[in-house]
Amino acid sequence: MTPQPDNWTLRRRVVTLLAVVSVLLGALVAAEIAVAAQNREHTHAVLDRTGPLRDQSQELLSVLVDQETAIRGYTLTGDQRELEPYTQGSAREQELYRSMGGLLGAYPALVPRLDAVKAEAAQWRATVAEPVIRTTAEDGTAAGRALITEESRQRFEVIRASLTGLQQGILDEREKGAAAIYRTSTLLVVLLIVAALVVVVAGGVLLVSLDRIVVRPLTRLAEEVREVAAGDYQHRITGSGPPELEQLAGDVDAMRQKIAKELAEVREARESIEWVNGQLQRQAEELTRSNRDLEQFAYVASHDLQEPLRKVASFCQLLQRRYAGRLDERADQYIAFAVDGAQRMQRLINDLLAFSRIGRLTSGFTEVDLNRVMGDVAGQTESARQYADAELTWGELPVIRGEEPLLTNLLANLVSNSVKFRRPDVPPRVHVSARLVGDEWEVSCRDNGIGIEPEFADKIFVIFQRLHSKDAYPGTGIGLAIAKKIVEYHGGRVWVDTDTTEGTTIRFTLPALPEDVEAARAAAEAAAAAEPGDGTEPAGDGESTGDGVNGAEPPRQAGPRAEEGADAAPDSDSAGDVKETVA
Repeated sequence: MTPQPDNWTLRRRVVTLLAVVSVLLGALVAAEIAVAAQNREHTHAVLDRTGPLRDQSQELLSVLVDQETAIRGYTLTGDQRELEPYTQGSAREQELYRSMGGLLGAYPALVPRLDAVKAEAAQWRATVAEPVIRTTAEDGTAAGRALITEESRQRFEVIRASLTGLQQGILDEREKGAAAIYRTSTLLVVLLIVAALVVVVAGGVLLVSLDRIVVRPLTRLAEEVREVAAGDYQHRITGSGPPELEQLAGDVDAMRQKIAKELAEVREARESIEWVNGQLQRQAEELTRSNRDLEQFAYVASHDLQEPLRKVASFCQLLQRRYAGRLDERADQYIAFAVDGAQRMQRLINDLLAFSRIGRLTSGFTEVDLNRVMGDVAGQTESARQYADAELTWGELPVIRGEEPLLTNLLANLVSNSVKFRRPDVPPRVHVSARLVGDEWEVSCRDNGIGIEPEFADKIFVIFQRLHSKDAYPGTGIGLAIAKKIVEYHGGRVWVDTDTTEGTTIRFTLPALPEDVEAARAAAEAAAAAEPGDGTEPAGDGESTGDGVNGAEPPRQAGPRAEEGADAAPDSDSAGDVKETVA
């Protein structure tokens, strides 16, 4: 069943209208081409046939008159030169006959008239001109003039009359051609006007159709969409017009239903979130109260618990000193256990207090020179390094923003761990370096100690997590946990480099100053812009390599206070193999 026009799609309507207009315009164009061809043919006939025929007929009349005049002149003077117009005119006359005969092929009715002129001219030449010329040449001018009678003049008038009739026929044909040109030109104009009217009517029909089947339905659809956008999400959107617009309205309504459903879910989720936020706020208040309790506990632990521990430790030490050797060996061992336990408890409480205070008791971030920090670390770890015959070196270190006491504690913990976890009979070697990676400084602490197995790389940063017994390596097991908390407090991260083949390498990152990042980027761009072969090597993505900031600074060494100058030389000798500090 053929669909009704009201159910036609917009595409089908437009294609049908364009097809009708194309057929009409094609027919008009074909008609215009045919009329234009006729107009061209008539114009060619007027310009290229009747016009030259008219000119040649006038010339033919002039040539014949010249011949008749030459005969009269010759009879008067008898001079042969008077016959030159006659001779030349006869030759030109034949040329005109041939030319006019070719042009008159398109006008068969005029050919007999030209033949009549040609025959009459030939008869006049045979009966009048030639006898007059011959008689004048033989008998004299008087005899020649005697042959020019009224009858001879009448014969020439017959030629003139025939030629006039030919010219009139040519003029009639020319007027017919002009009329045909006017008629075809008028028809061309009419066809052009009809084509313009077809285009205008088609445009009007298209405009009205678009307004009725597209613009109005779209306007109604837009009004309904605006109602939904204004907040009436339950308003059902209906469409009208072509099937495409109805389908569009259905899609928009489906989207409205989906949005309404999701909005309902969002409202439910918002209510749930508000309830959760209320719970979180209550929990935050509880956490605040808990933190205050913990701070109070920390205060009690730092003051009230320390005092009994100090008293227990002091009296145990008094017992140890006074009664050492007086009691049996088992009693001395018990007293030593009590002293060691009290001291370890004090160390454990102090470490817990230090761990809890990180990030809570803050003095604010300042610009910290890690080279100066390493000098302080070298001083703090001097005795341990002297005991272990350890060597501490570091490359050129950057300036960062942070808390200097915490950074000092961080590096001191790492250096102390490197010295503590050393291999037997191998002097410890600890080296600290830094390199710029992106917008962060990556600081490395490398040693030649016992190393860490990859499966324990994450456990060492957990509080109280020990990999060895306290008899083998003393300590509370909280040092690296403190280091991790300090690094994270400064916005970095810490990890163990498991690719190290010997010893242990602990790396951590700290945010770099913007000017350091810009300087590294400018250096990388300058290296990239350098011509090949000029000795410049790219630094690569703004990252410094080597043991220092720029890889060119020789490592600094640590030992007992080289800044004291020559007065420190005796102390250096007493320190064994431990190197001097360059701070």
